[in-house]
Amino acid sequence: MNEDQVKQELHEALGTSQRLGFLGDRPIDEVIEHARAFVSALEGVTGSVIDLGAGGGVPGLVLAVDRPDLSITLLDRRTKRTDFLSRIVRRMHLDHVTVVAADVDDAIRQGYVGFDAVVARGFGPPDFTLRTGARCLGQSGVIVISEPPTGDRWDAELVSSLGLVRVPSDTRVVCFTREFML
Repeated sequence: MNEDQVKQELHEALGTSQRLGFLGDRPIDEVIEHARAFVSALEGVTGSVIDLGAGGGVPGLVLAVDRPDLSITLLDRRTKRTDFLSRIVRRMHLDHVTVVAADVDDAIRQGYVGFDAVVARGFGPPDFTLRTGARCLGQSGVIVISEPPTGDRWDAELVSSLGLVRVPSDTRVVCFTREFML
């Protein structure tokens, strides 16, 4: 598939996801544009990424298309959604993407940890999302979480207790890093 075909496939896949009720009702072009804030936030990241609560495929499928150099895991506990994502991944020949149907705690117990980056959009309450992301992250890496249009919802003490540092980012997402120090 050429680049235009891949972009068309992505647009169609997310449109289907939306019709199935896995995404909100924002126009797909806006959904993709918002997901590209995650792509930008992962500039310089190499290795593996996990999308917590991958649901309808955002931001994971956009990351997969824009960053084929990354090994991406799409995690969601709802098999209806992961079955859909698995079909899309196969149809789009996204060989660098793995789809996992599991509750996040079970996935962590099964070894889905040590990722170079964690992304989440609409996964859960802020504290839960950040704690879970930190559990999935390796000794160093970045966590990128979708932000609402207004407000600061991140407890500085929690961030620090998880060994994370908040770093400047696009206003649509918030980024935290963990740097391994010898």
